[in-house]
Amino acid sequence: MTTTTFGRPKRSAADLLFDICNTVFLLVLLVLTLYPVLNTLAVSFNQAQDTVRDSTFLWPREFTTLNYSTLFQDGLIYHAFFISVARTLLGTVSSVFCTAMLAYTLSRKEYVLRGPISFIFIFTMYFSGGLIPTYMLIKNLHLYGTFWVYVIPGLIGAFNLIVMRSFMEGLPESLVESAQIDGATHFSIFLRIILPLSLPVIATIALFVAVGQWNSWFDTFLYNSSNINLSTLQYELMKKLQSANMSVGGTAESAFASSKNIQANIVTPASIRAAITVVATVPIIVVYPFLQKYFVTGLTLGGVKE
Repeated sequence: MTTTTFGRPKRSAADLLFDICNTVFLLVLLVLTLYPVLNTLAVSFNQAQDTVRDSTFLWPREFTTLNYSTLFQDGLIYHAFFISVARTLLGTVSSVFCTAMLAYTLSRKEYVLRGPISFIFIFTMYFSGGLIPTYMLIKNLHLYGTFWVYVIPGLIGAFNLIVMRSFMEGLPESLVESAQIDGATHFSIFLRIILPLSLPVIATIALFVAVGQWNSWFDTFLYNSSNINLSTLQYELMKKLQSANMSVGGTAESAFASSKNIQANIVTPASIRAAITVVATVPIIVVYPFLQKYFVTGLTLGGVKE
């Protein structure tokens, strides 16, 4: 029998040693995880020339907002931000809804084409048509130079479809059968029963799709680079970074400014890169806490089978 002290089990030396090692390991892991984030944030608010001299720090030594003002000095960046938000919201909602509808259809055992259609989608995960055929398809569908090129091509994702279908196949069949006895159609069953029960997997897929939509810039480069009204935030930030890499410009107000003032108004690729990283990451960080509960649940789908 384990001896007790004040009603609590007495811990052995091995248990105490394990707790100490576990705590130390988690603290080291916490530092390694937070350091890149804090360093990037500090560099984005630090004076560029000071960053070039020594970039190893966790707090801005010479605080400045010049890096951010350089990013947002062009009014186009605000319109690009609006386009990115619009494509993320519309693309995520439409993709999750369409994928969920198809996943429900393929999860029905009475659907005779569920096998061939599932094979077609799985086949696309291993073999792709390539960039040129995709470009030609987009152009033939008259999506080139339009906003819908951000939404329609990503309506169905093969991986997301498989995850949703697997989750829906695990739902109790008796719920669907009882609803059908009451005269409900498949669309009513999908909206009123399947979707509410599939909230964890929907939140997980929604986060994946939203991050992909928000970070995407290559489709803008391919299909809307000549249309500034449809330019996205990530594409504009990419152009800013390329411009900073090619030519490190200053913002001195006159040629007679002092050397110290000139250095205070210089941005570098490293400082611009840090500011871009923060701007691109903050929206996702703000949204993630609201989906964290469902996201963790969704990641454990299929982990336990009864």
